[in-house]
Amino acid sequence: MTLTVRVISPDKTVWDAAAEELVLPSTTGQLGILTGHAPLLSALDTGVMRVRDGKNWVAIALMGGFAEIENNDVTILVNGAERGDKINLEEARTAYNEAESRVNQVQSGGNRQEQIQATQALKRARARFQAAGGMVQV
Repeated sequence: MTLTVRVISPDKTVWDAAAEELVLPSTTGQLGILTGHAPLLSALDTGVMRVRDGKNWVAIALMGGFAEIENNDVTILVNGAERGDKINLEEARTAYNEAESRVNQVQSGGNRQEQIQATQALKRARARFQAAGGMVQV
């Protein structure tokens, strides 16, 4: 038995296929989903979703949203999403480094709103970089 997984963003459907399992970046931590999972509605954080279709794992950068799981159907509604294999790794690395520098700048002299915006931009850049296959130092 498989899961039917749909990842839908406002401008496109990023994934609509069967999957064996998936790992979601929920707001409370990583959430693993297998067939037969109990019904669930969960808020999603900005991060990387990993979906296994057979033997291969596919990474998808999610920009926050919600997941609904019921009867082996998983519907993921997100603010934005991008498959890792469609992201240029070097561009993602550059964007991540720039976002990290911006966070460091505003922490020392920016106002609270600038700090929040810079932190959110860093989370988005980190998700894209990780989905593309980049490694992030913690």
